[in-house]
Amino acid sequence: MSRWRPSVTVAAVIERDGKFLFVEEIAGGRRVLNQPAGHLDPGESLVQAVAREVLEETAHRFTPTALLGIYRWLYDREDVTFLRFAFLGRVDGPEPGRNLDKEIVAALWLAPTELAARRAEHRSPLVQQCVDDFLAGRSFPLDVLSKPYG
Repeated sequence: MSRWRPSVTVAAVIERDGKFLFVEEIAGGRRVLNQPAGHLDPGESLVQAVAREVLEETAHRFTPTALLGIYRWLYDREDVTFLRFAFLGRVDGPEPGRNLDKEIVAALWLAPTELAARRAEHRSPLVQQCVDDFLAGRSFPLDVLSKPYG
């Protein structure tokens, strides 16, 4: 009997001047849009993981300031459940000359209307849901995460 384990991921919702930072990436053989996001590595805190993922995928240093929410999504096609911890924060950068992860095609800033117009390219329904939750003013202090593991 196999044991069910959700895939724990982190994502960053970063807004500046009415636009959000996204990545275009290759996933499942197609080009998709996503927040800077990725998997939690062994020994990392959630906060460390999201800062690392943003740097690797966008070349920007990310400072998380709040938890936007915790999301569960079942990707039926591969029978995988993702448990996504989405963070709000600010970026510095980009760091000149830093290479992006090999799956990343580009980092780009999109307004909510531009994102909605490209819905067919969203990697998952969580891409739009996180922006919608941000626009609705949703956030939780980082101290809701347990210490020292954060």
